[in-house]
Amino acid sequence: MPSVITVTADDLALPLEEQVVRTSTALDMHGHLVALAPAEADDPARRRMHTVRSALEGDRIAIVPLALPPLARTLLGEQLRQLSGTDLGPGVLAGAARLLSYYLHSGALLASVSKLDRVPVSVGSHVKSLVPGRHFAVVAHPEPYLGEADAEHVPPGPGYQTQLAVAGNGLDPGWVAGPLAAAWRTQHLREVPLPPDSARWWGTSRLVEFTAYIADVGMLYQLVTSVRRDTCTWCGLEVIGDQCLFCATRINDRGNPAKHAARPPGTAVETPRRPQLEPHKR
Repeated sequence: MPSVITVTADDLALPLEEQVVRTSTALDMHGHLVALAPAEADDPARRRMHTVRSALEGDRIAIVPLALPPLARTLLGEQLRQLSGTDLGPGVLAGAARLLSYYLHSGALLASVSKLDRVPVSVGSHVKSLVPGRHFAVVAHPEPYLGEADAEHVPPGPGYQTQLAVAGNGLDPGWVAGPLAAAWRTQHLREVPLPPDSARWWGTSRLVEFTAYIADVGMLYQLVTSVRRDTCTWCGLEVIGDQCLFCATRINDRGNPAKHAARPPGTAVETPRRPQLEPHKR
């Protein structure tokens, strides 16, 4: 059963040696590890995870970069941990991270957008954020949205049944729990701790972050298993998508068996060339 972790700034608080030991122990227990990391290549937490992976010199860690707000990334990790209890293999589970991210609607209620750089901010919104008492509704995924938070103007939400996770600090969550939850027809409102990266990601410490997500593991399983699967030609893992996220092999020739697969006697075996990762991904 593979393990799934969300890489955050908290990982940087650990000495590198301790994190390597912890990761090695997790690999011994679970066999494979799927790490959900920020999309930015220069993000310190993501670079730390690549360093750990390189130190362990293994193809059993898949680092999946995702352009998601912190709360959405945390909830996606939770969904994948639920799915890890099913019959899905590690290669499929890693690919499912990208697939299921499309079903997350994530944003925040902000007191200021003066330092927000995740969605386009107009000059007018910058000026309004200087006025005390203004609150802004922002959606960063799947489509950017920015507007003033009031009962009559609510950003578009999912067209399917979801639950709404809410994590806040310093702001009244009433608009999220009221007008937004009603407009998005959420089935359940769930309060969760604010992720450690949220203030930096949204550009302010006064915020209420929210994410609509599918909580039914049966529906998640159905979404993942409806996608075509292939076998990685290098490591032999079953995968979805166009690349094995463990060994970085592109799934180009879908008809070829894995390099390690048994061949008929007398058949010449080509020596495979190991795919090379970019320097910052090693």
